[in-house]
Amino acid sequence: MPTVAFQTLGCKVNHYETEAIWQLFKADGYEKVDFEKTADVYVINTCTVTNTGDKKSRQVIRRAIRKNPDAVICVTGCYAQTSPAEIMAIPGVDIVVGTQDRTKMLEYIEQYTKEREPINGVSNIMKTRVYEELDVPAFTDRTRASLKIQEGCNNFCTFCIIPWARGLMRSRNPEEVIKQATQLVNAGYKEIVLTGIHTGGYGEDLKDYSLARLLEDLEKVEGLKRIRISSIEASQITDEVIDVIDRSTKVVRHLHIPLQSGSDTVLKRMRRKYTMEFFGERLDRLKEVLPGLAVTSDVIVGFPGETAEEFQETYDFIAKHKFSELHVFPYSKRTGTPAARMEDQVDEDVKNERVHRLIELSNQLAKEYASQFEGEVLEVIPEEMDKESADSGMYIGYSDNYLKVKFPATESMIGQIVKVKIKKAGYPYNEGEFVRVVEDQHQAIVTG
Repeated sequence: MPTVAFQTLGCKVNHYETEAIWQLFKADGYEKVDFEKTADVYVINTCTVTNTGDKKSRQVIRRAIRKNPDAVICVTGCYAQTSPAEIMAIPGVDIVVGTQDRTKMLEYIEQYTKEREPINGVSNIMKTRVYEELDVPAFTDRTRASLKIQEGCNNFCTFCIIPWARGLMRSRNPEEVIKQATQLVNAGYKEIVLTGIHTGGYGEDLKDYSLARLLEDLEKVEGLKRIRISSIEASQITDEVIDVIDRSTKVVRHLHIPLQSGSDTVLKRMRRKYTMEFFGERLDRLKEVLPGLAVTSDVIVGFPGETAEEFQETYDFIAKHKFSELHVFPYSKRTGTPAARMEDQVDEDVKNERVHRLIELSNQLAKEYASQFEGEVLEVIPEEMDKESADSGMYIGYSDNYLKVKFPATESMIGQIVKVKIKKAGYPYNEGEFVRVVEDQHQAIVTG
């Protein structure tokens, strides 16, 4: 039986796609082995969101080549899409496929084994208008299932290379989305995370269909308990979407809405499509329909030209609207983007100082958010045993509103919905006590 090993860099979408590529190999009779072991084929799914992503991708490729110089080395993903020639130039790389035509990988391997000539299977992503179907009936990681609903982005923010790596916005056919959601529920998953490159843009390229409609249709999937949207732009939170979320019993009380900056002048330079007034108004509306809503966000600190005043505007906006947690990134130049060529790049020390201030604020807001739920009973899906105290019988999982909870449970509860009382709120963990398992008529066994 031929063996294949995978290594994934970067985002949730890449992890989803690696699972999809594994399904293709599995159907072709391959056995999966750990990346640190010797395999016949290595598949490296690369990231290019930062220059560091490129560098890490190259390191992993070289590691695979050293592991087994005779193996077939396949490189795919975003870095493969934007810089195929750079990757082909690494001695030992055999096949390069970008962010489409992943279904051809096995044909390329067959061709390579016959001809022993390196294959560059990367084509112009900007011309692609059709969503590439990649099926994932189950995941190796068994509690939360990602469901990819769209590909590409039309925004061209000045700091971002992703449209060049992923192409323009294209939505997955709604029937396929519902079909896969049903498949995942039948495999035992209670929660589905809708994911994509620009997830909230789903439906913008479809006739008479939208993200709001998709949420309504997913609501009807029997046995599905939770729908989480991995990320949605403020501009995509339409009144219609808010209305659907208000009526839904499945969309969780947690949204990830990328802010990037809380200053209108910085947002303009970033070419983001909203003002702070609009963003604030959307947050207020959402919190009206979803009391207790957790809003997490991404912020870039030290974007070219960011003044102390602009940074303060960002800080104040976040403090005022009480986000529940932030991912804070110091701006890093991405070669090939307009922002990398901008004048007045911010000094590294200033960036670091601002990053630390925002991380402190985030920790404080996270604690404040969690403290509202002390003494309350929440529904949690245990995901894994607490590794820090392996013999204590403590498990870790997430509540619907994205609180990370540690509580006593058993192996059989993994992936089930469990009622847990929050005894001690905190950050990064809340301590809970087990109340009971939520009984469910629709149960299937998940095999990882």
